[in-house]
Amino acid sequence: MAQKKVRWGILSTANIGLKKVTPAIMKSPLSEVVAVASRDVGKAEAYIAELGLTGKATAHGSYEALFADPNVDAIYNPLPNHLHVPMTLAAARAGKHVLCEKPIALNAKEAEQLRQIPPGIVFYEAFMVRFHPQWHRAREIVRSGELGELRAIRGVFTYFLTDPTNVRNQADIGGGGIYDIGCYPVTGARFLFGSEPTRAVSLVDRDPDMKTDRLASVILDFGGGRQASFTCSTQAVGHQSLELIGTKGRIELVIPFNAPEDKATALLVDPGYSPDGHLSRREIIPPCDQYTEQANAFCRAILDNQPLEWGVEDAILSMKVLDAIFASEKTAGWAKV
Repeated sequence: MAQKKVRWGILSTANIGLKKVTPAIMKSPLSEVVAVASRDVGKAEAYIAELGLTGKATAHGSYEALFADPNVDAIYNPLPNHLHVPMTLAAARAGKHVLCEKPIALNAKEAEQLRQIPPGIVFYEAFMVRFHPQWHRAREIVRSGELGELRAIRGVFTYFLTDPTNVRNQADIGGGGIYDIGCYPVTGARFLFGSEPTRAVSLVDRDPDMKTDRLASVILDFGGGRQASFTCSTQAVGHQSLELIGTKGRIELVIPFNAPEDKATALLVDPGYSPDGHLSRREIIPPCDQYTEQANAFCRAILDNQPLEWGVEDAILSMKVLDAIFASEKTAGWAKV
């Protein structure tokens, strides 16, 4: 008997969907893409053609038509940040499960509206990194005690993008580095510490014309002498790193956030005496499409009633951390999460 599949509708022709998420969903044995919606039906048709779905997926000329499509079980929402909550709620109220891009909202108060999602609807904020085995292996090592007590996590995530027409550079709809990439080290720290920070302090530099945060450095206090720190930037050389520092050892995730789906990545583990890394234990993590693993987990939650570890309340907690980071920017002091 054929495996039952989740039928996906893609909400908008956003580039992240076209280049990363939709192809990954198509690779999932539990998924099929049956519809794409755009406010310009021609764009939806072009999107379908580019992915080789002509004759297999329906092009809709409005988001509302997608929500009303009886052949769609789940929606992927990669719209600009200010539309995440309203469109997620609209889809959920139409009976569709929703995988929504991060950050889930512009603030925690807006994110709290997601508590209105009807019972039985599966929702997930699309932090695909949580499904990459390198993150689970790092957490396993932390929990094993090999690092001693995990005391500090430090990360960097940067890229260079100055196009003012790009949604990431439009402050009024949720552009800027903290929303776009700063949320990843926040999520990483919460995942690896297994707890929530109590306060945050930030130093933020904003683009004088676009008003977006183009460089930010942040410290998060997790209590008990534990802290996480990171730098994110939309106007710096592309780079990413994540390091876990314990009382007995350390781990470095070589490509923590954008691990390529077709290449292996690695964890470096050492007791701290090897600054150049040549004495580190290198654990090779086989190639993995974290977007496909995300789709698989999302589908299993729908088809097999295997609940996701993270849902609406987790998304709200994440937004509370970002709120504190922005509050600290305004006061130039610590802000409570």
